[in-house]
Amino acid sequence: MAFLAFAPLALVLAAQAELPPVPAPEAPVVQPEPAEPPAVDNEIIEGRRRPDYTEPLPEEVTQTNEGAVRAPPPEAFPVDQVPIPDRWRLIESLGVVKERWWDPYNQNTYKGDRPINPEKVKWLPITGDDWFFVVNAVSDTVFEPRTFPIPVGVQTTERPGSLDVFGKDASYVLSQTFIVGAALLKGSTAYKPPNIEYRVTLAANFNYVDVPERRVLFVEPSKPTHRFDHFVGVQEAFVDYHFRNVSDRYDFDSVRIGIQPFQADFRGFLFNDNQLGVRFFGTRDNNRFQYNFGGFWRLEKDTNSGLNAVLQTPRDDFVFFANAYRQDFLVPALTSQLTFVWNVNREADDIQIDDNGFPVRPALLGTLRGRDYDAFYIGYNADGRIGRVNLTGSAYYVFGEDRNSFFTDRPADISAYFAAVEASYDKDWMRFRLSAAYASGDGDPYDDTETGYDAIFENPVFAGADTSYWIRQTIPFAGGGRVISVNGRNGILNSLRSSKEQGQSNFNNPGLMLLGAGADFDLTPELRLSTNANHLWFENTGTLQALRNEGSIPKSIGWDLSAAAIWRPKATQNIVFRLSGAALVSGKGFDDLFTSLGNPGTYYSVLANVILSY
Repeated sequence: MAFLAFAPLALVLAAQAELPPVPAPEAPVVQPEPAEPPAVDNEIIEGRRRPDYTEPLPEEVTQTNEGAVRAPPPEAFPVDQVPIPDRWRLIESLGVVKERWWDPYNQNTYKGDRPINPEKVKWLPITGDDWFFVVNAVSDTVFEPRTFPIPVGVQTTERPGSLDVFGKDASYVLSQTFIVGAALLKGSTAYKPPNIEYRVTLAANFNYVDVPERRVLFVEPSKPTHRFDHFVGVQEAFVDYHFRNVSDRYDFDSVRIGIQPFQADFRGFLFNDNQLGVRFFGTRDNNRFQYNFGGFWRLEKDTNSGLNAVLQTPRDDFVFFANAYRQDFLVPALTSQLTFVWNVNREADDIQIDDNGFPVRPALLGTLRGRDYDAFYIGYNADGRIGRVNLTGSAYYVFGEDRNSFFTDRPADISAYFAAVEASYDKDWMRFRLSAAYASGDGDPYDDTETGYDAIFENPVFAGADTSYWIRQTIPFAGGGRVISVNGRNGILNSLRSSKEQGQSNFNNPGLMLLGAGADFDLTPELRLSTNANHLWFENTGTLQALRNEGSIPKSIGWDLSAAAIWRPKATQNIVFRLSGAALVSGKGFDDLFTSLGNPGTYYSVLANVILSY
C-alpha cells in the first residue's frame, strides 16, 4: 500500500488512461407548450356546428353573372365531384337500369335518354355519339254530353209538332285523337339547345256527334242529326338549326323552319297554334333575356277536328311577329314580355265552304261581302310572382284598317283593347285564384271605327280553361247572322265569327267582361280538385242590337260554374283521368238572345277525358 501511495506520477496517469471516461451529467430537457390546442370535432352532433366557427371556403369560382339579383353562395359549387362523360354507359355498366323500349319511366333510347349507336343504324346518315332519337305518343279520349241553344226553322226541325225558334238542346260528342311524333336531334340538351333537330308529329282524330235537330251538323236538312268523321293532320314538321352559342352559359341563336307550335303570350290569348312559318329565336344574359321574331303562313284547318289540312292551299292570311322576354323585370321573380304582331289578311275574294257545307268566308253577317284587313297588335304580358302572390297578366291594343266593313261596305279603322289578369295564392296544398278579363266592344257599328277586340287564334289557359262552360262550348248566334257563333270553342272572346279555325277576325263584336274566382286542392299527390265561378257580361251590345234589329239587349250573360277532378294514378303526366262538370246559369242578356218555350235557364256541360302519354 505504501508502494502504491508513493508511486511515481507517471504510473498513476498510466493507470487512469486505461479506465473508461466518466460521462458528464446531461442537462434536463424542457418540453415547450403546444403552439395550438388539439383539433376539435366541429360537428360532434350531425347538423350542428361549434359556435364562432366558420368552415374554410372552397377555391374561388369565377362568376360571370353580372346583374343577377343574388349570386349563389360558394357552398353551391361542389368541389368533391368530378363530371363523368357518357353517364348512360356508366349506368349500363353498373347494371342500374336495363333498358326496355316500352318503359317510359326509366332510361330509354327512344325517349332521348341515351344516344343512338351508329353501328346499329348504319342506314341513318349520322356520325358521332351525340345523336338522339325521341318518340312521343299520346292518346286523348273525350266524351262530352252538353246542352246549348239550338236554333231551328220550319224546314229543319226534327219534331214538326213542337215548332219554335229554338229546338231541343241536348247533344253529345265522342272524340278520340292519337298523336305520334318523332324527333332526331344532335347534341346533349341537358344544358344547351340541340345543334340541329328534325321533328314530325301526326295526329289522327275520330269523332262522333249526335244532336237533336237538323241543319246543325250539315247544311242539307235531308241529312241525319248524327255524324261520324275522321281526319289525319300534320301538326309538326320542322327543322331547328342552332347557329351559335354566344356565351359560356350557352346563350344562343337558332332558327326553326316548318310547321311548328307558337304561343304569342304566356296564356294563349292572342295566337296559340301550330302553323307553317319561320321563327328566329335565342337568349342573352344567362337566359334572362329571350327573343322571337318571324312569320307564319296560316294553313287551312279541317272543319270537324281542327287539325292542319296540309293538302289544301294555305290561306291568304299571314302573321308577322316579334317579342322579347326579360326575367326579373319589373320586379324580381316576374318575367315581362313585349309583343308586336301584324296580321295581314287578303281573303276578300276567297269564298270558303267548310266540310259540312256551311259558308265560313266571308261570314254571313251584314252585307255578306268579303274583307281584307291589316291588324297591328301591341302587347305587354307578365308571368311570375310578386312575393307570395302568383301573377299572370296580358294587355293588348289593336289598331289598323278593315278595308270593307260588313256594316257599311266602307273602310273602317280598327281600335280595340284587351286586358286579362289572374292572381293566385298558395296555402299548403291549396291554391286560391282570382281572374278578370276585359275586351272592348263596338258601340256604334256604323261610325267607320271598329272597337270590338278580336284575337287571331286564341286558346287561353285562363279562368277555369276548358273546364269552363263558356270557354269550352260554342254558342250559335241566331236571328241576325247565319252560321255565326257568339263565342268560339276553346276561347273566351265574343267575336261573332263563323269559325275560329276557318273564319276571319271580326272587330265588330260586343266584347266581354269577366270576373271570376277559383281554387285548386291537391288532396293527394295523385288527386286534384279544381273549382271555378265566373260572371260574364257583354261589354257593349250595340252590335247585337244592330244585327238583331232590337232596341236594347241587356249585358249580363250569366254565371259560369265548373268543377273538375284530375287523377294521376302514377303521380306523373303519363296517365291522366279528368272528370269535370260545368253549368251556365243564364243572365238577362243571354235570355234575351235565346228566349224559347221551355228554356231551362241553365245549360250544362260534362267532360270525361283520359290522356295516355309515352
